[in-house]
Amino acid sequence: MSPAERDESAMGGLDRAAAILGAFDVTHRELTLAALVARSGLPRSTTHRTAGRMLQLGWLDKPRSRYRIGNRLFEIASLAPIRMELREAVLPFLQDLHHATKITAQLGVLEGGQILVVEKITGHRAMPMLSQVGGIIPAYCSALGRAILAYSEPSVIEAVLGAPLAARTPRTLTSPVAIMRELTAVPERGWAIDREEGVIGVSCVAAPIFGPLGDVVAALSVTGPSQLVRADRIGPAVRMAASAASRTYSTRR
Repeated sequence: MSPAERDESAMGGLDRAAAILGAFDVTHRELTLAALVARSGLPRSTTHRTAGRMLQLGWLDKPRSRYRIGNRLFEIASLAPIRMELREAVLPFLQDLHHATKITAQLGVLEGGQILVVEKITGHRAMPMLSQVGGIIPAYCSALGRAILAYSEPSVIEAVLGAPLAARTPRTLTSPVAIMRELTAVPERGWAIDREEGVIGVSCVAAPIFGPLGDVVAALSVTGPSQLVRADRIGPAVRMAASAASRTYSTRR
């Protein structure tokens, strides 16, 4: 028995399904069987058998010769509280923010040391370099992440800043001291800033959203070309949108 087969034999059906689902991401939305095998790390026969069952369940779809995430998983995911409650409460304010600024508006939550993009409104100004809904971005160098981290427990901040802080652009802050300086400025200012730290030419302003107990649960932002994202002009609008979203979300809980 090969090492891959030994590892596979110790896995349950859900583990194998999780490995296959984990093979997909925003840059790998459709995969051939060979690509699915390579990215899941499962033997070919196991991948083919498990994927076949997932097709029957609606977890996967297979138009022509490529696998992709099935509609049934989308239906299930839409029932998650983050989608049903947080998104529904914040969406009107995201729409208002986008309408007022004509710049991409985003909603994100902290997942480990990453920001999960929950919602995004782009309008006609396409920003293909930004993460799509369901995508992740580092918390330490994003305005969304900093808006949340500024109000997070010290242990959460320590975990994020204790991990490798890679420079995504020449402007990325990678010093924990410099990042902490940014975090401590957020409460007084009312918003967090990312000045081309994720993508050159793109800046972001974000503000936190709080739950009914006063704990930070998410952040919303506007992101766009640096010449259009002027923090002194956009920051107050982002802060007011986040404050209104916080009140609405808290009363729905």
